[in-house]
Amino acid sequence: MTLSEEEQKILDYWDSISIIKLILEAEKPLGRYQFTEGPPTANGLPGIHHVYSRSIKDIILRFKFMEGYWVPRKAGWDTHGLPVELEIEKELGFKTKKDILDYGIDKFNEKCRESVFRYIKEWEKLTERMAFWLDMENPYITYENDYIESIWWSLKQIFDRDFLYLGKKVVPFCPRCETPLSSHEISLGYENITETSIYITFKLLDPNYKDVKIVAWTTTPWTLLSNVAIAANPDGRYSLVEYNGEKLIIATTLLDTVLGEGNYKKIREFFGSDLLYKKYEPLFPYFEHLSEENGYVVITADFVNTEPTSDNISTGFVHIAPAFGEDDYNIGQEFGLPF
Repeated sequence: MTLSEEEQKILDYWDSISIIKLILEAEKPLGRYQFTEGPPTANGLPGIHHVYSRSIKDIILRFKFMEGYWVPRKAGWDTHGLPVELEIEKELGFKTKKDILDYGIDKFNEKCRESVFRYIKEWEKLTERMAFWLDMENPYITYENDYIESIWWSLKQIFDRDFLYLGKKVVPFCPRCETPLSSHEISLGYENITETSIYITFKLLDPNYKDVKIVAWTTTPWTLLSNVAIAANPDGRYSLVEYNGEKLIIATTLLDTVLGEGNYKKIREFFGSDLLYKKYEPLFPYFEHLSEENGYVVITADFVNTEPTSDNISTGFVHIAPAFGEDDYNIGQEFGLPF
């Protein structure tokens, strides 16, 4: 008997004794250990990565069951989100949101509902074959009213306990779909591209750095209007140099990359933390008043890279615009930068 045949024999035995039913009905002394399956989208085929993640989940569930916990293994199906909608858009040949509106939102939603369980047999087969024991007969389905109402109920409980607050968050936005995107949805179409970048200088206003400019590098020059800070690596080493009659500050390890070997004269070296809270002149005059609100200041951040790599042509400084980019917003909150 082959290994595959031996596995199938064991699976058949578990099925004959209704193993999942036995697990769900078992009396366990330590009480409940709740598990709700992070639901897959069944309008797409399962992949090997689902086997990896489910194997890790299953190890925990079996361990907690053997410890003496009752472990309800609630299955689920994700029937919302862009993956479902994009699949139907492709089928119907739609290119824009207007196509959906012309077709009819109700008709489009119905098409989506029809598609969400397209590959449910393949998902059930995978689940059974890898012995990932789930209560597949009583799954939660995200488009059903019971589930939707449970989300509203949960939000109401959070609100009543004063755990909700109004804040801001930078999120990716799709101009074609006219909607914010989750990190998962971004990954569906993520690709590396070559982008035009620029170097730009910021003149320091500190008397100890008279006529000295910080050199920053960016691939998003359209965000410079919203610049309110420059980030340096606190532990990185930076050099003040003379170059073409100007005094510039650049990360020491990146001097040759940016200015060219032998094209500059080094004056002195220091750490990025030595520049903390140094003020600089705004690039544009429109928001000069923000200088009085902790704007146009050098801050420090660990995510700033000062090491040379094959694709790193930065200067060791990052221009910060809290309204553009998650890192910018988070560091802006940390340092109390204007938004």
